[in-house]
Amino acid sequence: MRSRKKVALLVETSNGYARELLHGIRAWQREHEAWAIRLSEHGRGMGVPAWLRTWRGDGVIARIENPRIATALRGVRLPVVDVSAAVARTPFPRVATDSEAITLLAAEHLRERGFRHFAYCGDARFLWSVRRGLFFQRQVQAFGGRCALFGNPRRPTGATAEAEIAAIAAWLKKLPKPVGVLACYDVRGQQVLEACQLAGLTVHAEVGVMGVHNDELLCELCDPPLTSVVPNARRAGYEAAALLARMMAGKKVTATTHLIAPLGVAPRQSTDVVAVNDAPVAAAARYIREHATTGIGVADVLRAVPMSRTLLERRFRRTLGHTPGAHILKVRIEHVKTLLATTGLSVGAIAERAGFTHAEYLSVAFRRETGQTATRYRATHHAPRPEKNPKA
Repeated sequence: MRSRKKVALLVETSNGYARELLHGIRAWQREHEAWAIRLSEHGRGMGVPAWLRTWRGDGVIARIENPRIATALRGVRLPVVDVSAAVARTPFPRVATDSEAITLLAAEHLRERGFRHFAYCGDARFLWSVRRGLFFQRQVQAFGGRCALFGNPRRPTGATAEAEIAAIAAWLKKLPKPVGVLACYDVRGQQVLEACQLAGLTVHAEVGVMGVHNDELLCELCDPPLTSVVPNARRAGYEAAALLARMMAGKKVTATTHLIAPLGVAPRQSTDVVAVNDAPVAAAARYIREHATTGIGVADVLRAVPMSRTLLERRFRRTLGHTPGAHILKVRIEHVKTLLATTGLSVGAIAERAGFTHAEYLSVAFRRETGQTATRYRATHHAPRPEKNPKA
């Protein structure tokens, strides 16, 4: 009887993203082969545990947060897959979230809310945060906007969280309003919301705030609840497990980075605003956001916001850059993407839930808007879910 492969997971369990990675690894095992897993208490950025140096295992999946960890893992002489984007170069195959795609979703979300001023609040301790800020700035500049960057130096040793929040508050006060702010991750987003309170700034009217990772508990505990970009961490864990299995089977795997696209945006009250001066356009956009998946058309929007169709379209184009009909379709397509990636529903069932009259129309519209078929999108982005009643 063939013995199980022994795999060490150097992945923390203290945040939602890392836990989703572990769910993805488990999902791969359920579909392919079970491993004997070693998962010990592990904090983010901690060094390689002492037991690993003498451990007689077959492979490692690790969050490599600094060069010191990378060097230590090279000394272990086992197949390793990195599931972090914290170091510029890694000697191992890496599976990471596509930060450029994340910032594009964030920029589009804030722009659709009518924001014309943008800012990014990062954390200079993390390379991925610095890169994410540059990507976001580039996305904003692509549609003619400007993006301020929180230019904090590396946090001095011993600096308190209160001092950091005070620095963010001082920065926020100087920004033109209303401003849409992307935080590098949800913890930073929570700090931005606290900084708004400290600075006497009103979330919604003056500042819209987004995070990244969609740690649901953290986001819901924020005041107000935090909008966040949803990465596909479960898919990342699944792909990392697949790579490690190939390596443990003796197959050659190059040390390249495999980027996993995000699933979408989880909107909450921190961006629940349409920050445009045109009140009818703001009302129409809000109505579309709340009802697009129920099958509404432009005529329904005009009943909710009475004016001529020509006038509404002209004002929509001037304010948001597209027509009300295009806005309805965009909201529906984003909902379709989420359902394709997170459920096993048929295209017909998804069409019904997203407000399309026919599955055929969804298929045509989806391909026109995204450049790929719904089937292809699902194959690339589907996040495996654990079985409800897995076999023992």
